[in-house]
Amino acid sequence: MLLAATPLVPFDWHRILWTPHTPPAYLGEIVFRCIVMYFIIIVALRVTGRRGVRQLSIFEISLVLALGSAAGDTMFYGSTSLLYAAVVFIVVTGLYWLFNLLMRRYPRLSDWLEGKPLLLVEDGRIKLENFRKLRLTQKELFGELRQQQVEHLGQVRLAYMEATGDLSVYFYPSADPVQAGLPIRPEHCERRLRRADTAGPHACYCCGRVQQLKASTPATCPECQREEWVPASTAERPG
Repeated sequence: MLLAATPLVPFDWHRILWTPHTPPAYLGEIVFRCIVMYFIIIVALRVTGRRGVRQLSIFEISLVLALGSAAGDTMFYGSTSLLYAAVVFIVVTGLYWLFNLLMRRYPRLSDWLEGKPLLLVEDGRIKLENFRKLRLTQKELFGELRQQQVEHLGQVRLAYMEATGDLSVYFYPSADPVQAGLPIRPEHCERRLRRADTAGPHACYCCGRVQQLKASTPATCPECQREEWVPASTAERPG
């Protein structure tokens, strides 16, 4: 014989504040769950890279995810008590405060958890070691540079990937002569060559190093050992 389900009584304050048949020690389990999930969120965000958390630090977005989940469940699940959600808010906010305190006191911990600015382009060349650390693709990097009105890497003196995921670009003074560099417009990047059609400056498609190539002669980049080249550009920046 099936038992009739207990009817849900609106505004049952005992149910709202405390789930029936739950021992008080369960609050300790909630604290433990919060700590574990908070660390899991931080590790997941750290692994996925910076571009997914632009404008927010890893800890800010972990706070949003954790509190958003706690608040959302409490809003529409009748079996979730407000007291449980309150404990989640207190623990997660406390962890956020504690981590910020530790990061202010220990800069190395801050660099490890949130990351630090990485130099991606220097004097028109891609810093391949840092580029690979961030698990970026050339398409992503070139897209970011194009949004800064960059036409080729010879226009870029320095470019940093910030801990927030933003790209900071420093240009050469306008009075300086334009350096030849790897063009980053899509239609130019598609014209990769193993042998130069004509003699002249060509840029390595992998690292951006520019060197003079002879016509119809294969060449290997001494910087990255790649053999794909693009005719270098000397276009000036607009404005």
